[in-house]
Amino acid sequence: MGLQTYYIANGFAGCEKAKPAKLKFFSKLSLIPCLAPYACSNVEGDTVEIVNRHQLLTFDVKHGLLQKVIHKNGLQNVVVEEIALYSSTGGAYLFLPDGDAQPIIKSGGNLVISEGPLMQEVYSYPKTSWEKTPVSHSTRIYNGGNTVQDFLIEKEYHVELLGKDFNDRELIVRYKTDTNNKRIFYSDLNGFQMSRRETYDKVPLQGNYYPMPSLAFMQGSNGQRFSVHSRQALGAASLKEGWLEIMLDRRLVRDDGRGLGQGVMDNRVMNVVFHILMESNISSTSDPVSNPLPLSPSLLSHRVNAQLNYLLHAFIAKKPQEISAPTHSRSFSPLAAPLPCDLHIVSFKVPRLSKYSQQQQQLGDPRLVLMLHRRNWDSSYCKKARSQCTAVADESVNLFNMFKDLTVLNARATSLNLLHDDTEMLGYTEQFGDVARDGRVIIPPMEIQAYKFELRLRQ
Repeated sequence: MGLQTYYIANGFAGCEKAKPAKLKFFSKLSLIPCLAPYACSNVEGDTVEIVNRHQLLTFDVKHGLLQKVIHKNGLQNVVVEEIALYSSTGGAYLFLPDGDAQPIIKSGGNLVISEGPLMQEVYSYPKTSWEKTPVSHSTRIYNGGNTVQDFLIEKEYHVELLGKDFNDRELIVRYKTDTNNKRIFYSDLNGFQMSRRETYDKVPLQGNYYPMPSLAFMQGSNGQRFSVHSRQALGAASLKEGWLEIMLDRRLVRDDGRGLGQGVMDNRVMNVVFHILMESNISSTSDPVSNPLPLSPSLLSHRVNAQLNYLLHAFIAKKPQEISAPTHSRSFSPLAAPLPCDLHIVSFKVPRLSKYSQQQQQLGDPRLVLMLHRRNWDSSYCKKARSQCTAVADESVNLFNMFKDLTVLNARATSLNLLHDDTEMLGYTEQFGDVARDGRVIIPPMEIQAYKFELRLRQ
């Protein structure tokens, strides 16, 4: 939590110049020019690789699709990427496919590999049956040092399901892995908890599709996990062992009679972003068949999801000499120390005034509201993330010591709708003590709590 200002200026003579990325091309559609100041070369062989400190990715050059991932510990994962289309007679609410999805990527197309000091990327503009392909995609890995980004694989799909050629078509991406998940996977409920999803032969294909608001993962009997974090809410399925397929976009002509009154024809160009994470269990294994209970993401998985769905806000300002206002502080960070890694700030705001809140304000009700959510995480996958965490929320968090140079006044617990402050009704009295007296906050996993208070500059 905080603000930071950076200034971009021309470099001085003693500054080290930025190193341009090295580019490699493969093209069967058209000649790709090499622009200055980049060094370019042609791809040789049937496969191409990109690598960082933690993993090596192998791609099929002719199709531009991911094939396998090799980790620094020598473990190898088969991850065969496939892009396909369903023909459908459904509508906005009903998914009614006419059989299995058919792959659309043909041999050929354009492939650009960019190898820079901070990021390596494979961009594929594949060849399909259509003159203008409905999807192109990029795969990226990062070299940021000791960061969360180093462990993940970023996939970005540029989808253009436009025009009558794609009427009654539904576009998917499918990852065929070597995870023996027994056709069981887990997807989240609004980013709050995970639900176990199982594929049944007794129901049609559409009955085995489940919502995936932000995360889906498969786990094998040996504890290997394959997770896909999404920036968009989508649908997912595991129709065969080791497969995880995700819906990218739909274009449907028919009204399915469920209230919309029309098909889904207002498609726009869109970018679908995934963060893929592969993890090994370090302490115990849980067979998804023998364990009917939902599993929890790892701490690293939670951090990957937060980085994907809670982005930094970047604002571009005018040049300093054009700003008439006086220069302010370049940074602002109100927290005295980082929060525990499994504690998430849902919101920190001044509530909007209503008739009820205006009455409460006159009675001296605090103006600030802080909502905290403690995530539940699987400690058997904690090794990578715990090494980067200062603390987890096993101990209490003190509201009075949370902010530096600011004093917390009139702190008290409240309901999530901010209407009730009775701690006995909220169930806080016996478990959590008096927040107003000692500022101590204890949040069990999988709970959200809200607190009202005032902030004043410390004298």
